[in-house]
Amino acid sequence: MKNRREFLIKSALGIGGLAMAPSWLQGAPAIIKSLNKPNSLINGVQIGCITYSFRSLPDQSAEATLQYVLDSGLSAIELMGDPAESFAGKPTNPVNMREMYPLRSKQRKGEELTTEEKAKLADMTAQSEAYGKEVAAWRNKVGTAPFEKMRKMYNDAGVSIYAFKPNAFGINASDEEIAYGMTAAKALGASHVTLEHPSNDAHTLRLGKLGEKYKMSVGYHGHEQETFTFWDTALEQSKRNGLNLDAGHYIAAGNTDLIPLIEKQHKRILSMHTKDRQTPANGKGNLPWGTGDTPIPELLNLMAKNKYKFPATIELEYQIPEGSDAVKEVQKCVEFCKKALV
Repeated sequence: MKNRREFLIKSALGIGGLAMAPSWLQGAPAIIKSLNKPNSLINGVQIGCITYSFRSLPDQSAEATLQYVLDSGLSAIELMGDPAESFAGKPTNPVNMREMYPLRSKQRKGEELTTEEKAKLADMTAQSEAYGKEVAAWRNKVGTAPFEKMRKMYNDAGVSIYAFKPNAFGINASDEEIAYGMTAAKALGASHVTLEHPSNDAHTLRLGKLGEKYKMSVGYHGHEQETFTFWDTALEQSKRNGLNLDAGHYIAAGNTDLIPLIEKQHKRILSMHTKDRQTPANGKGNLPWGTGDTPIPELLNLMAKNKYKFPATIELEYQIPEGSDAVKEVQKCVEFCKKALV
């Protein structure tokens, strides 16, 4: 195989080599082009990851993110907004979101903030709101060319973008911002956009109708509020509304009907976040794959058996062990999928 590969490369590079080559060699450029590119389509199941999985790594540029994906052995992704938008020239955020997110999370859980934390969060919130207006103005004029350029960069490396998750679909977003997010997603090659389910029927109706207008599907992500009927209203509102199911959170919520849900809604599942969480009885932990209660092998083999087309999206949320990093842990998840699908 090695000798054949070397022969193909030399033949393809030779002056006029292909012009006089036998018919079997006419496909050599395609063969050469595919060398050393990842392929995470395993037994018919597309394994991908959300680039949020690499959030702990220092460089969040589009180029660095692509390298993380390639190093992980993945050929398809759900892309977070920041790498794409920074590539397209979005204004820099003055707020350190790594400091803001824990404070927001603490507040959301009803935990008491110190006086200093309250003041810090208030200041960050004000800066964030002003920045949001600046970003909205940028989005209205950026166009699709930068996103098409990024799509080509990723595709040339062997990576497709099946979903896009910019922060452009909130309840307070204008129709123009939502249109921007959907057209950018299309330029990136995505089949759907994703967002946290807004728990607002009027908004899911609005997004579904705009999805129909811009020919872009909308996948609603859930956390521990997921139930068997969680997505029903949105699904009834528009054919463009669908599930961005999170299998791990579904288990942590105490549900026992994950397989029946997938079997019922597989045509409306746009992508499925995959992680290993525990049931409430076992502590709801987010654990390295194979040590929690999410039936990941069963899910993957169900997808393979029934030829479901939606991707299984690795989402790295368990604590990264000392001495490791996000790429190494995503690699482990990919290997877990390969062994499960053999």
